[in-house]
This record gives sequence, structure tokens and C-alpha cells, in this order.
Amino acid sequence: MKYDPFGCPIRYWLSIFGDKWSLLVIRDMMLKGSQNYGQFKDAGEGISTSVLASRLNKLEEQGIISKLHDEEHGKKFIYSLTDKGNELAEIMINIIDWSEKFDAKTLVEKDFIDILRKDPQALKRKLVL
Repeated sequence: MKYDPFGCPIRYWLSIFGDKWSLLVIRDMMLKGSQNYGQFKDAGEGISTSVLASRLNKLEEQGIISKLHDEEHGKKFIYSLTDKGNELAEIMINIIDWSEKFDAKTLVEKDFIDILRKDPQALKRKLVL
């Protein structure tokens, strides 16, 4: 079988998550319960408004998040993870676990890392909204 680089799963992953911002938006949705533009903007990472808008659109186009009009604030949207987005929970858990092990600057609450290491499936179920 001839290798086709366009069929590479890593290429597909990078086409969606090849920047830090997309995964940070997913992180904020899963771990912080962020649902609107302002919450993502105020997460403390310093994302610009144009980059945030672009990433939210890209994640929606890829079917990872969905957006609905906020009934309380007519011009605003509420973002949520789709089933496809929720499937990222295990990957996010693995990234957190790996980073906590190998990066001294990574800060993870002790209770969180204890649960992660004792019962990662329970943590995954908790993250999937």
C-alpha cells in the first residue's frame, strides 16, 4: 500500500488543533465551564479578539462545538461541546497528566491529579458535559 500523507491522522489533528488557542478554548469549556465569548476572552491567556473569533468559527465548522443564540442577551452566543468535542476529554486528560509529570511549571490541583491518576475514566465522565 502506498503511503498517502493526506490520510495521516496526525495531519488531520494538526489541521484542527495546530495552534495553542483551539485546545485552550476546549480546556476552558471542559474544565472551567466557559460558554460565551467574554469568558473565553477573560480566561487570562491573552488571546486577541480576532484570533478567538477565528478559533470559535473553526471549531464550529469542524463540528467540535456548537453555538446557539443566548436568549438573555440577543446578540450573544452560548457555545457548547458537541459529541465530537466531548470525545476530546480523554486526550485532554492525557495531556494534563503528561504535562504535570514532565513540566515543573505545570500547575494542577492535587485533588484533580489524584482523581486523574486513580480513576481517569471517572474524571473523563465528569468532564464530558
